[in-house]
Amino acid sequence: MRKDEEPVVLAWGGQERRKSNNLQQGRIRLAGFIRENTKQIIAEWETFARTLIPAANHMTPLALRDHINEILAFIVSDIESPQTGTEQIQKSHGEKEKDPAPTAAETHAALRLAGGFDIDQMVSEYRALRASVIKLWSKANTQINGTDILDLTRFHESIDQELAESVSHYTKKVSYSKDLFIGILSHDLRSPLNVISMSAQLMLNMGTPDRQQTLNERQTMLTTQIYESASRITVIVDDLLDVTRARFGSGLPVVRAPMDMGFVSQQLVDEMRVAYPTRIMTLEILGDTKGEWDKARIGQVFSNLMGNAIQYSFKDSSIDVTVTGNPEEVIVSVHNEGVPISPGKIETVFNSLTRAVIDAGDHPGTVNLGLGLYISKEIVVSHGGTIDVTSSEADGTTFTARFPR
Repeated sequence: MRKDEEPVVLAWGGQERRKSNNLQQGRIRLAGFIRENTKQIIAEWETFARTLIPAANHMTPLALRDHINEILAFIVSDIESPQTGTEQIQKSHGEKEKDPAPTAAETHAALRLAGGFDIDQMVSEYRALRASVIKLWSKANTQINGTDILDLTRFHESIDQELAESVSHYTKKVSYSKDLFIGILSHDLRSPLNVISMSAQLMLNMGTPDRQQTLNERQTMLTTQIYESASRITVIVDDLLDVTRARFGSGLPVVRAPMDMGFVSQQLVDEMRVAYPTRIMTLEILGDTKGEWDKARIGQVFSNLMGNAIQYSFKDSSIDVTVTGNPEEVIVSVHNEGVPISPGKIETVFNSLTRAVIDAGDHPGTVNLGLGLYISKEIVVSHGGTIDVTSSEADGTTFTARFPR
């Protein structure tokens, strides 16, 4: 070392090392390498980001490079900053005090979410960045010593911190979007739907004795269509609201109260008979069917399972409902005869949207959102129960839901 050269002292884990020694040996520390090769690292980042389709298909190079300069600047600064053993432990546990201002990683996450990148794609950017830097640095430094291992450790810590900040911010933004979506469904759509439905009801009641005006036959038909369509949309909104709650982890709210499953099943079967007067429906109630469940939610399960059975059964066959009580649980089964569910579909039949697209030969003309079975499963699970299905040409299709008392 020349006499006029000032040693640069870096502290890490209580040890002091001299950067000048490495320079004399023709080596370059990792932080310095990143600083001097930023352009090449960013080029590899952009090249990888371009592969994250479809979101990246129409993005400019500037958008693809989003905040990578700031992320690299943080990594360099973090590697070169002094760090005690206690601080290292705090960082590894995610306990490091956070700056209240948005970080580059958080801003990057928000922009990637807005750009249509899913969380896996965003995480893969950090994985690719990690691999890219290590690959380039390894080519420059063919021999690794103890100092390099320490630098690599600090580098991984910095990448992990940036990744954690991005993932945390991304999930918070998604959670906010979920809450916003639920709010729109709960209020902004339901309110005008209720107005439409009530207005149609009032118009239909104009023909009663206490009204001065009456609707002609065509007006009555059109008003009835408005009322029925509004009612169907309300059901769809309620289903979407339930699916949103379930898919984002908050679960379906369940309010338990003493009730009789057999009594509820009788009510729902009677309603279905009125709605489908040409269909044959049977109901068998066995054993003690009393317990504590959410009556409204149980009604949804019956309606969904019976509606599914009616839609996918032969027109001249019967829908058979059985409610059986035993000491531990009450079992509800709904059976129908029809085209069986294929083995490939039966594994995913309780997923949302799985029956929205029907094969050309299966039940032509039947298209729906495929939410009923998914919601039914979530309701059963919220009660601590299970639901399954068996289906074959010989035995028909049977959905069985088990509700612990």
